Amino acid sequence: MIFPPELIKGTFKTIVLKLLADNKKMYGYEMTQRVRELTSNRIQMTEGTLYPTLHALESEGLVTTETEYIGKRVRKYYSLSPSGKAKSKEKVKEFAEFVSTMQLLLDTNLKAI
Repeated sequence: MIFPPELIKGTFKTIVLKLLADNKKMYGYEMTQRVRELTSNRIQMTEGTLYPTLHALESEGLVTTETEYIGKRVRKYYSLSPSGKAKSKEKVKEFAEFVSTMQLLLDTNLKAI
Protein backbone atom coordinates (compact mmCIF):
# COMPACT_ATOMS: atom_id res chain seq x y z
CA MET A 1 0.00 0.00 0.00
CA ILE A 2 1.30 3.44 -0.94
CA PHE A 3 0.37 6.13 1.57
CA PRO A 4 -1.72 8.97 0.12
CA PRO A 5 0.13 12.28 -0.37
CA GLU A 6 -2.18 14.17 2.00
CA LEU A 7 -1.15 11.83 4.82
CA ILE A 8 2.58 12.40 4.43
CA LYS A 9 2.67 15.95 3.04
CA GLY A 10 3.76 17.57 6.32
CA THR A 11 6.56 15.09 6.93
CA PHE A 12 8.91 15.79 4.03
CA LYS A 13 11.17 18.21 5.91
CA THR A 14 11.48 15.74 8.78
CA ILE A 15 12.25 12.89 6.38
CA VAL A 16 14.95 14.85 4.54
CA LEU A 17 16.54 16.14 7.73
CA LYS A 18 16.65 12.61 9.17
CA LEU A 19 18.11 11.15 5.96
CA LEU A 20 20.88 13.74 5.99
CA ALA A 21 21.51 13.25 9.72
CA ASP A 22 21.97 9.53 9.12
CA ASN A 23 23.98 9.76 5.89
CA LYS A 24 26.11 12.95 6.21
CA LYS A 25 25.63 13.99 2.56
CA MET A 26 23.34 12.81 -0.21
CA TYR A 27 22.19 13.88 -3.65
CA GLY A 28 18.55 14.16 -4.64
CA TYR A 29 18.01 10.92 -6.55
CA GLU A 30 19.81 9.02 -3.81
CA MET A 31 17.33 10.44 -1.27
CA THR A 32 14.28 9.41 -3.29
CA GLN A 33 15.63 5.89 -3.67
CA ARG A 34 16.54 5.60 0.01
CA VAL A 35 13.01 6.62 1.06
CA ARG A 36 11.52 3.99 -1.25
CA GLU A 37 13.94 1.37 0.05
CA LEU A 38 13.36 2.16 3.74
CA THR A 39 9.57 2.21 3.36
CA SER A 40 9.25 -0.73 0.97
CA ASN A 41 7.79 1.67 -1.61
CA ARG A 42 5.01 2.86 0.73
CA ILE A 43 6.34 6.41 0.61
CA GLN A 44 7.44 7.67 -2.77
CA MET A 45 9.16 11.03 -2.66
CA THR A 46 9.17 12.52 -6.13
CA GLU A 47 11.47 15.21 -7.45
CA GLY A 48 8.45 17.53 -7.41
CA THR A 49 8.26 17.23 -3.62
CA LEU A 50 11.93 16.69 -2.82
CA TYR A 51 13.52 19.72 -4.47
CA PRO A 52 11.11 22.35 -3.12
CA THR A 53 11.71 20.81 0.33
CA LEU A 54 15.49 20.95 -0.14
CA HIS A 55 15.32 24.56 -1.36
CA ALA A 56 13.18 25.54 1.64
CA LEU A 57 15.61 23.86 4.03
CA GLU A 58 18.51 25.59 2.31
CA SER A 59 16.84 29.00 2.55
CA GLU A 60 16.21 28.35 6.27
CA GLY A 61 19.95 27.70 6.70
CA LEU A 62 19.43 24.07 7.69
CA VAL A 63 21.02 22.48 4.61
CA THR A 64 24.19 23.31 2.71
CA THR A 65 25.14 22.23 -0.80
CA GLU A 66 28.33 21.06 -2.45
CA THR A 67 28.78 20.48 -6.16
CA GLU A 68 30.92 17.62 -7.44
CA TYR A 69 31.92 17.02 -11.01
CA ILE A 70 31.90 13.38 -12.02
CA GLY A 71 33.24 13.28 -15.54
CA LYS A 72 30.86 15.48 -17.53
CA ARG A 73 28.12 15.18 -14.92
CA VAL A 74 27.48 17.61 -12.12
CA ARG A 75 26.10 16.22 -8.87
CA LYS A 76 24.77 18.46 -6.11
CA TYR A 77 25.17 17.02 -2.62
CA TYR A 78 23.17 18.21 0.38
CA SER A 79 24.39 18.16 3.98
CA LEU A 80 23.08 19.44 7.28
CA SER A 81 24.39 22.71 8.63
CA PRO A 82 25.08 22.85 12.38
CA SER A 83 21.61 24.33 12.93
CA GLY A 84 20.20 21.64 10.64
CA LYS A 85 21.62 18.92 12.90
CA ALA A 86 19.83 20.41 15.90
CA LYS A 87 16.63 20.93 13.89
CA SER A 88 16.72 17.31 12.70
CA LYS A 89 16.67 16.02 16.27
CA GLU A 90 13.89 18.47 17.17
CA LYS A 91 11.72 17.50 14.16
CA VAL A 92 12.13 13.75 14.76
CA LYS A 93 11.18 14.16 18.43
CA GLU A 94 8.22 16.36 17.45
CA PHE A 95 7.00 13.76 14.96
CA ALA A 96 7.38 10.89 17.44
CA GLU A 97 5.25 12.85 19.91
CA PHE A 98 2.68 13.48 17.17
CA VAL A 99 2.46 9.75 16.38
CA SER A 100 2.07 8.98 20.08
CA THR A 101 -0.72 11.55 20.37
CA MET A 102 -2.48 10.15 17.30
CA GLN A 103 -2.33 6.67 18.83
CA LEU A 104 -4.11 8.02 21.91
CA LEU A 105 -6.62 9.93 19.83
CA LEU A 106 -7.44 7.03 17.57
CA ASP A 107 -7.15 4.45 20.35
CA THR A 108 -4.76 2.27 18.37
CA ASN A 109 -1.72 0.25 19.16
CA LEU A 110 0.83 0.18 16.35
CA LYS A 111 2.01 -3.28 17.39
CA ALA A 112 -1.47 -4.59 16.66
CA ILE A 113 -1.53 -3.18 13.11
